[in-house]
Amino acid sequence: MLEFIDIKEHSKVPKYKQIVDSVLSAIEMGKAKRGDKLPSVNELLIDFDISRDTVVRAYDQLKDSGIIDSVPGKGYYVRNDNLKLKAKVFLLFNKLSTHKKIIYDAFSKSLGQKATIDFFIYENNYRHFKELIRYSQGRDYSHYVIICHFEEGGDDLVHFLREEIPLEKLIILDKRIEAIANRVGTIYQDFEKNIYDALVELNPQLKKYRTIKMLMRERTYHPKEIKKGFIRFCGEYAYDFGMVGEIENETLESNTVYINLMENDLVLLLKKLNQTNLALGKDIGIISYNDTPVKEILRDGITVISTDFQNLGQQAAEMILEKKSLQTENPFYVISRNSL
Repeated sequence: MLEFIDIKEHSKVPKYKQIVDSVLSAIEMGKAKRGDKLPSVNELLIDFDISRDTVVRAYDQLKDSGIIDSVPGKGYYVRNDNLKLKAKVFLLFNKLSTHKKIIYDAFSKSLGQKATIDFFIYENNYRHFKELIRYSQGRDYSHYVIICHFEEGGDDLVHFLREEIPLEKLIILDKRIEAIANRVGTIYQDFEKNIYDALVELNPQLKKYRTIKMLMRERTYHPKEIKKGFIRFCGEYAYDFGMVGEIENETLESNTVYINLMENDLVLLLKKLNQTNLALGKDIGIISYNDTPVKEILRDGITVISTDFQNLGQQAAEMILEKKSLQTENPFYVISRNSL
């Protein structure tokens, strides 16, 4: 059985979960049967240079699920080989963040023991994105679940996906790719409409300010539709507006609302605010993309606009379990707090 344990150092899936998935895959493929002995804890920790706690956690989860059993002094054995995994998933995210963890946790929890997941990150790098997908060839994945956000490149994305992934196996999260939208499962944000609608909802609070500025880096993975929706709102509601490429060089001005897209820019913005006499929610307003627990209490509360990340993960899992290929817009919401 040792040869069937597959632990990838570059995978973002926790190693204990990789052990669980390896055992489940071996059983599902008929390579491990009822009564077969599993590698000992010592064998795994030596062979893969991992901790004892990692192996014990994996085996305990398999025991709790009724998949394996243990005999004191003898080791671990396959107890149930009557398994039919519904999916073997290649999961590819652009980055690892608080919000992406929410998606992953909801996705993994919803699938439960009915699928195995290989999870990878490409750090918004299109070349690495392509390398990881090509690396996946030959591993017989039933589904590819991917997020497509790149700082540079991506002009040939549609051609690449058509060439490298059977479209019936593909589920795209967060972004709708029009050229193949009707042929793949998609759970997407309507970025232009979402920010426009969010600002319309917040307009009663925005009216006390003269100018709205969006912090969007020159080099960014954020969709250009966010900028379009922002400019459309400001034009229709007669606000002065501007784009800030580098918050480091920005001089904060009274009667201005700042919309930040990245967590680091929010930190820099608040540091700059601390160096002035301007009052948050009175002289300066802040709207932040994507909610986190700390934003609820930071500076008495930061107003946020955000998609429902938990729903994103759950819906993707349901598509896999129910063997459906749907095009679904993910909910988007506003939480108004004291920063306006």
